[in-house]
Amino acid sequence: MPRRHHQRDTGTSHMPSQRQLRVGELVRHALADMLTRGEVHDPVLEGHLITVPEVEMTADLRLATIYVMPLGGRDTDAVLAAFERNKRYLRGEIARHVNLKFAPEIRFRIDQRFEEVDRIDKLLRTPAVRRDLDAKNLDAKNLDTKNPNDKTEEDS
Repeated sequence: MPRRHHQRDTGTSHMPSQRQLRVGELVRHALADMLTRGEVHDPVLEGHLITVPEVEMTADLRLATIYVMPLGGRDTDAVLAAFERNKRYLRGEIARHVNLKFAPEIRFRIDQRFEEVDRIDKLLRTPAVRRDLDAKNLDAKNLDTKNPNDKTEEDS
């Protein structure tokens, strides 16, 4: 189960319950298995390797937000449209695989996490940040090598 506890769309700060996380993971596995076995007969979906990194469930388990990402981030609009075309079939299959009182409504979103990681990585490689990190590492190294029993001129 994912260890991230955040709400993407709602902006609320409360943590999802264990039940929400568990059901989201069951839905994620069911969809990933369907895609792996080629059960969704759509040329766009069949032509792409698609990752399902996370499914967020609402507190009442009636809405599942499924985050997807095609390999390499290519054709995201076409992949999202293909999921929307097959939403009814996918919802029925998820309901068969995941034993819930109600079949959750599903909505699909492109996972932006990979773009965010790239953005942060680029920021960390900028000269200003690298300089600050190198200076901080140098300071930490100097503190580690300093012997606490050594007296400096200031201590005398």
